[in-house]
Amino acid sequence: MANFKGHALPGSFFLLFGLWWSVKYPLRYLNKVNTKSCRSNLFYQRLDLIEGVVKAVFSLIGILAEQFVPDGPHMRLFDYESQSWVHLMNWQHSTMYLFYGLSGVADILTYCPLKLPVGLDRLMLSVAVFVEGFLFYYHVHDRPPLDAHIHSLLLFAVFGAALSVALEILKRDNIILELIRTSLTILQGTWFWQIGFVLFPPGGGPEWDQRDHDNVMFITLCYCWHYVAAIILMANNYFLVYW
Repeated sequence: MANFKGHALPGSFFLLFGLWWSVKYPLRYLNKVNTKSCRSNLFYQRLDLIEGVVKAVFSLIGILAEQFVPDGPHMRLFDYESQSWVHLMNWQHSTMYLFYGLSGVADILTYCPLKLPVGLDRLMLSVAVFVEGFLFYYHVHDRPPLDAHIHSLLLFAVFGAALSVALEILKRDNIILELIRTSLTILQGTWFWQIGFVLFPPGGGPEWDQRDHDNVMFITLCYCWHYVAAIILMANNYFLVYW
């Protein structure tokens, strides 16, 4: 959806998962340091299973929201009467949600009796994040400078997260890689909200000048501040879990 809600929805999903991981991974790491209990491992496997279900449900909600809003494509890709594509931006967002849904299904199957390879969940998550970046890379062509720039900044977080998750396939349960992924996921969440506020000011606020270079410079500063806020938030949650 090319509006504020269309950016707030994925932003909320990424932010919720990032905040959850900022508590879950430090908790698991500190428990692992202090105890070797098999019961504790089983508990976190069940959490991963529930997380997969939530991820799949969120993805389904995202697809339905993109397809069946009043001005959405309603599952129509091509209009033969006008000989034109139908709301390709909604289809791009739906495709992004589809791959995250597949990642959620992989999480579920990994911890089911099928005994699939454990690294499959990380592989599918890495693919989902990469596809998100791939779609957004071609999302910004022929846009005004500020629009293109604010979306391009998102790619640093997306491709960074894709690389981090790919490394987790080889080095699973590494707290550093997990925290990198968490910080970049929080950054994605807050940045989607920032994009919504800049391009589609809610409440009839003043529009940003899309061709003002000072706005481009300021948005770049904002991106750095968003990441600082993500790191501070993660550090705060880590120490809360520690104490």
